[in-house]
Amino acid sequence: MITYWQQDNGQFIKTKKEKINESLPLWIDARNVTRDETTELQNEYQIENDHILDILDPDELSRMEEGDSGYILTIVRVPVYDPAAETPYFAVPVGIILKKNTIITICWTDSEVIKDFGANRIRNVRLTDFPSFIVQILNRANLNFLRYLKEINRRSTSIQNEMRLEIENKEIMLMLGLEKSLVYFTTSLKSNSLLLQKMKTTRLIKFDDDDIDFVEGVAIDNKQAIEMADTYTNILFGVMDAYSSVISNNLNVVMKKLAIINLVMMAPTFVTSFFGMNYKLPFENLPGYIPIIIATLLCLISVFICTWLLNINRETMHTRKLAKKLTKSQKRNLKKETKKLKKQEKKFR
Repeated sequence: MITYWQQDNGQFIKTKKEKINESLPLWIDARNVTRDETTELQNEYQIENDHILDILDPDELSRMEEGDSGYILTIVRVPVYDPAAETPYFAVPVGIILKKNTIITICWTDSEVIKDFGANRIRNVRLTDFPSFIVQILNRANLNFLRYLKEINRRSTSIQNEMRLEIENKEIMLMLGLEKSLVYFTTSLKSNSLLLQKMKTTRLIKFDDDDIDFVEGVAIDNKQAIEMADTYTNILFGVMDAYSSVISNNLNVVMKKLAIINLVMMAPTFVTSFFGMNYKLPFENLPGYIPIIIATLLCLISVFICTWLLNINRETMHTRKLAKKLTKSQKRNLKKETKKLKKQEKKFR
């Protein structure tokens, strides 16, 4: 969808293509663009086909270069939130084209950063100053990156609280999606950081002193967002490693229990397999109900032995956990008390 905007008293006003005032700067907002719309913009403003393909490429990195027909292309990566996607938080490229009195922004999906400009949610935006307009887009992108990073941290914390009660595949997949989002954000933020550094030295766009100061402030916010993304990524990696070790530990406990049950059931299995069709079974001459009673008693005995062994295993695991929690001073006090008790027992004997 292509929307045409012009500014009146600092406010963006949507205008129709037939009613555009050519004496005022024009902003063309192209979001969720189709093939026909990109072809229309390409033919009308003589945009190179390779640049259009780069803008529509989801993996394209931030950069700035000049086109053959006298326009300047700047690609900026901005964050996007889509709750229906497999990875809810990701980043997309936004192409910004400056040509004479017109600025064109092209994005293959809807972007909250660009939407905020059309809704007049951003202060001190001047369409007459195109370099400042580009820096404003980068500044808004940084603010959204920081907001989404905080949301990712909150969601990961809530998922961790649920995983403490019970670990399910759904929760693990949600954590993996957040992990991928952090990787996408880190890559996009570092790409925007390189673009900000190039803006300070480029000759393609003329930045005045105020714009350079604004670029430096945006670069500081960008570095803060990169550090937050790196921190949250390391925390999430550590949490996933911890839960993977917990899952393997729980699996080992289950396998121990199954091994104990298997060992106990080996004895009756061996006896029943030894007496086959060629051997006489014990108690076969007795009345019909007596062999059933004997088999039932043997089963009950095997169940009793299994429960006894499992209880011993639980007690040893519990004592080991308690021993790990005890500090060195507590262990020393326990040793002293046990020695005293042993001395008292010897006296009584």
